[in-house]
Amino acid sequence: MEKESFEKLVEEALNEIPEKFKNLLKNLAVIVEESPPRDLHRRTGSSPSNLVLGLYHGVPYKNRGPFYGNISPDVIVIYQHSIEQICFTEKAIKHKVKEVVLHEIGHYFGLTEKDLKEIEDS
Repeated sequence: MEKESFEKLVEEALNEIPEKFKNLLKNLAVIVEESPPRDLHRRTGSSPSNLVLGLYHGVPYKNRGPFYGNISPDVIVIYQHSIEQICFTEKAIKHKVKEVVLHEIGHYFGLTEKDLKEIEDS
């Protein structure tokens, strides 16, 4: 898929976030990169066998205090090639992009992997 088309899917996923949550997204950039950096697993302590689809970098919303400000934006990175490795149709890619964007937004709000897994399973 062309990068521009993929970025449009990310934009659509962001537009579908309910307003009450969207209004809380401050100082956040969402970008698309082709693939995760080679040293990502070493830096994050994750297993090299894990395929990284997206990643949140920043100070989670629930951890921001009264002195939070004047800092670089938090960043959510969506990895296009990783998603394309596991999705074989445009419909599947669109669904996975939405899922990954929502997952990383969950991290923005301070949810852990365990929290997100419980939500997904319910």
